[in-house]
Amino acid sequence: MKAAKSAEVESRASLRRWLAFSVVGAFGFVVQVATLAALTEWTSCNYLPATVFAVEAAVIHNYLWHERWTWGDRVACIVGERLSRFFRFQLTNGLAPMIGNLLLMRLMVGHLGVRPILASLVAVAICSIFTFLAGEHLVFSAPIR
Repeated sequence: MKAAKSAEVESRASLRRWLAFSVVGAFGFVVQVATLAALTEWTSCNYLPATVFAVEAAVIHNYLWHERWTWGDRVACIVGERLSRFFRFQLTNGLAPMIGNLLLMRLMVGHLGVRPILASLVAVAICSIFTFLAGEHLVFSAPIR
């Protein structure tokens, strides 16, 4: 009985985190699109380097919100632990999705002729499943005491 109740509590917590993750991700996507639009539409920046800057701007935005809100129940008090989280977040929610975004952008924009903003929307949607699972199980997992 106690194990079932514990599983239900964790299931609700995961659902709450997924919803918070989605809200933060939506705002992060606005940051990403605004950065991408500014760099590709208002300057002569090529879409691939612009994508790198846009993704990194969103990654930093998302990390700050995820640590404070999405996974705020999994507090990291030690500075080294927080730096470790940021490093893991950069790898799993920054580098991996950036590579995914670049490959998908190259395919959709470079080969299929899709406009950069629409291609970015599709790339983010595809990469978001991986980034939530990485955040839940690799980055913001409860510290071992």
